[in-house]
Amino acid sequence: MSGNKSELKLWGGRFTGETDPLMNLYNASLPYDQKMYNADLDNSKYYTEGLLKAGLLTQEELDEIHRGLEIIRGEWASNSFVEKDGDEDIHTANERRLGEIIGRHIAGKVHTGRSRNDQVATDMRIYCREALDNMAKILKDLVGAILQRAEQEIDALMPGYTHLQRAQPIRWSHWLNLYATYFTEDFKRLKQIRERLNVSPLGCGALAGHPYGIDREHIAERLGFDGVIGNSLQAVSDRDFVVEILFWCSLFMNHISRFSEDLIIYSTAEFNFVKLSDAYSTGSSLMPQKKNPDSLELLRGKSGRVFGSLSGFMMSLKSIPSTYNKDMQEDKEPLFDALLTVEHSILIATGVISTLTINKESMYKALTMDMLATDLADYLVRKGVPFRETHHISGEAVRKAEELNLSGIDKISVEQYKEIDSRFGDDVVDVFDFEVSVERRTATGGTAKSAVLKQIQKLRAELSS
Repeated sequence: MSGNKSELKLWGGRFTGETDPLMNLYNASLPYDQKMYNADLDNSKYYTEGLLKAGLLTQEELDEIHRGLEIIRGEWASNSFVEKDGDEDIHTANERRLGEIIGRHIAGKVHTGRSRNDQVATDMRIYCREALDNMAKILKDLVGAILQRAEQEIDALMPGYTHLQRAQPIRWSHWLNLYATYFTEDFKRLKQIRERLNVSPLGCGALAGHPYGIDREHIAERLGFDGVIGNSLQAVSDRDFVVEILFWCSLFMNHISRFSEDLIIYSTAEFNFVKLSDAYSTGSSLMPQKKNPDSLELLRGKSGRVFGSLSGFMMSLKSIPSTYNKDMQEDKEPLFDALLTVEHSILIATGVISTLTINKESMYKALTMDMLATDLADYLVRKGVPFRETHHISGEAVRKAEELNLSGIDKISVEQYKEIDSRFGDDVVDVFDFEVSVERRTATGGTAKSAVLKQIQKLRAELSS
């Protein structure tokens, strides 16, 4: 057995035959899970502290193990770690290298009572915790950039849309707050997921628990977890936190895609509401006049990539029997790809919204008097007329303007309004003012300046809580 390569594998003891080289490649995960090297080294560092506490290591052995782990950490950080055949994953690679540095006799004790099943589950949670902390930070920056614009450009008015048809006048800042609200809700969900995943599976072994009475709670605390998972079977087989993260990534990308679509539309010549900076645009290889919103199109397009990561992993996970099965190795590639895609998307979106310019005049010119038809109905409501009746009367005014070939309902004379309904007074002309229209909507969540500023204040408070 001493000459068999399988003795170098963590699971190789009962195997005597050679593994198909293609199987080695098919089985390997080091090319993508090596990014968890810090988590894996911390895992071993604090797990061995637990072994010392359980009387399974001496202080001298622990010191030597920790010395070796820090050497390995430095090698990964400096890109000088030398991978070798048999390094099928980050756990195998680190343990192999530790044996080379401090000797296999002492290094061989590191895995006492630990399985790769609880080891990888722990590494994943540590890695995800740190990734979500970073995600929360940059997402907070994105919302902050949006809110800063909303505050600075609060005087800009534009059409609000339903069914992509002009509906009612709103503030540009109100539109900005729409997405600031979406992204703030994403931020809050992110914190909730981070809280749920921050429990430790370490010390559960392969599936049945630890045979040496190791202090799991102490190790969990040292690793920065809030507690331990209470069932060893669930501890090694749970990937719900991966699903939650992928779902979060998908929902966020759904929001960023809608955000991008709005800005793509608003940047067209037909709208001309916004202009992207050159840093986030490209030209055409054929048409020199073109300025394409490629950054926004990529944000919109990459949402499909992230949605695919979620649906693909769900299909891998749905029929796995308890507890650990190799199918679970398929969690890492979609997770890592989704996290990286979302991270880059947040940074790009922050750059786009921070550097674009608005065309306040074009926004205002897009407002038309027919958008005040509801305000006309509200005028009569304030005189005691039921809204369902005023809605019908306002519709008659719109039809009257069309019949007379007038450019808008503001061109109907006061006398003609009184012919439509005797309850119209001389003050009906005061309805036809876009600024007055938006300023009437002072209720919480509305588009009046006071309501918009309250939204900004509320969102900032939620981000800092």
